[in-house]
Amino acid sequence: MLLAIDTSAGTSVAVVDRDGGILSEHSVLDTRSHAEVIGDLISRCLTESGTAVTALSGVAVGMGPGPFTGLRVGIAAAEAFAFGAGKPVVRVVSHDAIAWGQSEPVLVVTDARRHEVYWSAYASPDAAGLPQRTHGPGLIKPAELEAEVPEFATYRRLDAATVSAGALGMLAETLFANKREFAGSQPLYLRSPDVTLSTGRKRVTA
Repeated sequence: MLLAIDTSAGTSVAVVDRDGGILSEHSVLDTRSHAEVIGDLISRCLTESGTAVTALSGVAVGMGPGPFTGLRVGIAAAEAFAFGAGKPVVRVVSHDAIAWGQSEPVLVVTDARRHEVYWSAYASPDAAGLPQRTHGPGLIKPAELEAEVPEFATYRRLDAATVSAGALGMLAETLFANKREFAGSQPLYLRSPDVTLSTGRKRVTA
């Protein structure tokens, strides 16, 4: 049983079970209130599903692609919860969760702000039902997608405003059951953060 969290687009939290499916899921579409709502969503999902923290086997978290500020809220929340509960964290590419359950080749597209989009291309799922990412994740202007994505016309475009934590959790369960690798530890920001630290000394006057 997993607590699943994704904040790569909106904020989504779920409790999932490999055999029982999605036991509880709550999402907020607002892309600027991750920190304000995530604690409440975690509490609601655990309460609604009747799941004790001790019953969880781990915490699954989406690693993006996603904007820097929002994405790091979910990752930090997952790591803090897992540390406090003494549970492991498993990491999943957020776009893979969107492609999860699709039966044909799809081009997953999510908003990257600044008039750009994140994209990932997927072939039909493999024998275990797992998404097979063929290209991406990438960052590009929408008008350039057709030229950038190899064999663009062979994919059904799938625009997503949020990532289902329920789908992400079930994908993590299936990856584990089939002994597949999880995502790496580095978030997929694909863009430098807006704020950078100054390397010079600040002059102070009395």
